[in-house]
Amino acid sequence: MAETNANPLSPSAYQVLLQLEQQFDHLLETIDAAVSLYEQQLPASWVFHQSPPANDWLRKALFDMWHEQDQDGRETRNYIAIVAANDELLAAIGAVNQAKANFSGLLQHIKQTFPNALSDAKSRLPRRHPHVDEVLRRTGLARLHLKQSWRQLPIAQAPVSRVRFAWYSSGRSIKRLSVQEAEHKLLQLDTDAPHIRIQLRKLAGIPSGEVLAQVQTQAPLMRANLFFTEPLEDGHTRRALNAAMPIFVPDNNQRLPHINLPALHPPTTRTRARRRDEKLEQDVFLPSLRVYRYR
Repeated sequence: MAETNANPLSPSAYQVLLQLEQQFDHLLETIDAAVSLYEQQLPASWVFHQSPPANDWLRKALFDMWHEQDQDGRETRNYIAIVAANDELLAAIGAVNQAKANFSGLLQHIKQTFPNALSDAKSRLPRRHPHVDEVLRRTGLARLHLKQSWRQLPIAQAPVSRVRFAWYSSGRSIKRLSVQEAEHKLLQLDTDAPHIRIQLRKLAGIPSGEVLAQVQTQAPLMRANLFFTEPLEDGHTRRALNAAMPIFVPDNNQRLPHINLPALHPPTTRTRARRRDEKLEQDVFLPSLRVYRYR
């Protein structure tokens, strides 16, 4: 392999990149095998606001692993659907999930062991796609989207009688911060700016041992509740999951479960009442960091 930068990779890093290319090729092969099987069988399928579904909808969904130009790297495109799959198709989808897990695991290994090789890997892998030249030319896609490449395809554990979809638009992640950690983050910003100085003074006015909360509002997502025809071994009769990718349920005499039709777009306002026991103050304490104080 030719060295393409001023900091050539070590032989061991090149070797692990070769393994990554092989695993990526295997992932593409397993996806193509599963999609081809689906297209041969044409099982009963429901695709969100597609009636009837396009013939190539699943191929487009599973091979969508690329950043669009100017796309936020944290965002992923959703493919909400239900497929009534027989044992052969379920096994093929299981093989795709295993290939995704192997690919993700090796990427994490590279990130931890050979961090300098990760950018090289991201530039090399798109060239492994069988139609990459056509894809890039037609849609302007630029880079491999790692989150979209390794996200799993949900498989129901047992036959499903009904599926209830609903938008979830009030989710958020909360990370606990110490006063010292918050101060360090503020000092990384423009400390000459008046609004940063104000926040540093506010921070200095609270006890040094206080725990703060950094809040990240999550993008709206579709959730699915699967209701099983019979209780599972653990006694559960339903399962809730994120529905970003097609959900494969065991074939029930070639019939789909009963499915509700959610709104095309998520609600623009909060639909759930605020929890009475919310522990965070309503007003943000450090706006530049989205940091709140606990009540």
